[in-house]
Amino acid sequence: MPLKMWLFPLVCVRPDCGKHKLTAAGLYRTVRKVLDIDGWYDLATEYLECKRCKKKYPAWSEDILGQLDMGHRSQFPALLTYRYSCDNRVLRMMRERTQGNSVTQLYKKLMEQHSEAWTQRVLQYLTACEPFTRSSLVQPPVFAEPPSLPALPKPKWLLAVYARDVLGRLHEVKAKITSVLGCVLKMDSTKKVTKKLAGAAAEPGAWCTNVGNEHGQVLVSVLTAAEGHGLHPMAAGLMKRYREAGEAAPKVMYVDRDCCSLHGKSQVNVMFSEWDELEVHLDIWHFMRRFAAGVTTEAHPLYGIFMACLFMCIFEWDPDDVAALHRAKKGELAAKKAGHISGKALSARITRRELALPCRRRPRGVEETTRLIGSLVDLFDSASGKDTLGVPLLDHERIQQIWKEQHKHVQCIQDPENFPLYTKTGTLKKGGVELCCYRCARGSTSLESFHLHLNRFIPGTSASDAHFQAYLLEGLMRWNDDRMEDAIKGASSIRTYGSAMKEAVDKLSRTVFGKPWDERYRPPGAYTGKKFNNLFFCNILLSELLEMEYLYSQTGKTLTPVLQNPEEEDRLVEEVDDQDL
Repeated sequence: MPLKMWLFPLVCVRPDCGKHKLTAAGLYRTVRKVLDIDGWYDLATEYLECKRCKKKYPAWSEDILGQLDMGHRSQFPALLTYRYSCDNRVLRMMRERTQGNSVTQLYKKLMEQHSEAWTQRVLQYLTACEPFTRSSLVQPPVFAEPPSLPALPKPKWLLAVYARDVLGRLHEVKAKITSVLGCVLKMDSTKKVTKKLAGAAAEPGAWCTNVGNEHGQVLVSVLTAAEGHGLHPMAAGLMKRYREAGEAAPKVMYVDRDCCSLHGKSQVNVMFSEWDELEVHLDIWHFMRRFAAGVTTEAHPLYGIFMACLFMCIFEWDPDDVAALHRAKKGELAAKKAGHISGKALSARITRRELALPCRRRPRGVEETTRLIGSLVDLFDSASGKDTLGVPLLDHERIQQIWKEQHKHVQCIQDPENFPLYTKTGTLKKGGVELCCYRCARGSTSLESFHLHLNRFIPGTSASDAHFQAYLLEGLMRWNDDRMEDAIKGASSIRTYGSAMKEAVDKLSRTVFGKPWDERYRPPGAYTGKKFNNLFFCNILLSELLEMEYLYSQTGKTLTPVLQNPEEEDRLVEEVDDQDL
């Protein structure tokens, strides 16, 4: 009741009324039934009327809620649909997209919570009635039986409500995603997640291309019909994002293909034509995987040794970091009174885990890497590359052809000159020596990790295009926020992903206390630009399309609307579906 309780100045939204003030018109006759975590509650509202045009508004309509400031709007407890409504606390339980967190699991948890709460109320009622059965002298009293447990809406309804929740926050979600920048970019594609795409969109959607930064955040994620196909609009959107944000262009981009060209610029450089100084480098893990295609079988006993030696042909440890670690390890062993230890024995006691944080790696250089890889291939392509049964590790013709083709990419896997790829994240004290800890921005390993989680954003085995989009956008926003906490801000006791509420708190804190509520908080950039209308998505930048909308912009299709009519919602409420969604 924003008018009666807060005296909030509300106006008519019709253009011909000129924002005429609304007045109270009693209570709205409809009372909504709202699904809560452990039960149901009823929601009533006031009726508001414009005296000029005689139009009436229930106070829970979006026309009224949209006029409230964030402090008052945040007190509205539920998302309203045609028949039932859903409390915000239930919606929050569906937002964390992890493996096993499906709507069917949520349905089972809600069923248990409702059943426990209902059983407790029945127990209280019977406990209150029981003394009267003993006090009666003539005839035992007759008590009314408790009401039955109200049925819960089925999982498909919960899924549709979740999609509508994402739709209501779409502008905020996309603004946060398209506000991410970086100076070291990584671009890679995967097709695992597209296998969960069901319906008419399953045929054209074959690849999901992602661009990440040095902190593990994802700048953009799009679906395409083929790997590397139709990515020029995505590149144009990224370049426009940097240009409008006033940020310097990225210096380095790691890719798994199209890294160099014998004639002129590479395809990636052509695609990002505005970034003249962008250096495109091949990801070293993908470079090594190309050599793995030359083995007879990865089950060969020498396969692991070959790949480890190939890694050492490419990288070497920074000698200064290794020397500092040796001093620290020597001091640690001296504190344990281990006695004198030779340098070789000391190196043997240092584990790979101890090397990982304080020691940096660097490529060996083009000439040295070429020489070492050539020697390694020749060694394992001889009798030394056979197991005890005489089975060779490498296929001679195939590995020689691979090395001939990959010889030109040795230059691509070297580090860019005069650009630091390691960032100091802290210090580690070991054996009385303070060691620096680093985080490396080299390669696209962080994107490979993201691809694993991206597949888990979609619960179950399949999803329609609209639900697929909702899952991916919500999961992408939360992924970026988590990486920001880990890499930029550090640990925080506050775990919230809504930027609108955090921004409102920050503004009020500056007004009330004269200081920001959270020194680390930075508001996302505005999501503005040319817009187009869509049944499911609105206010979308043509140059910054994400996920399914990018695919559909190339095929001319539109996304399926969610809960288009009351009859559809009634079917979802009543439909019994035990399949894990």
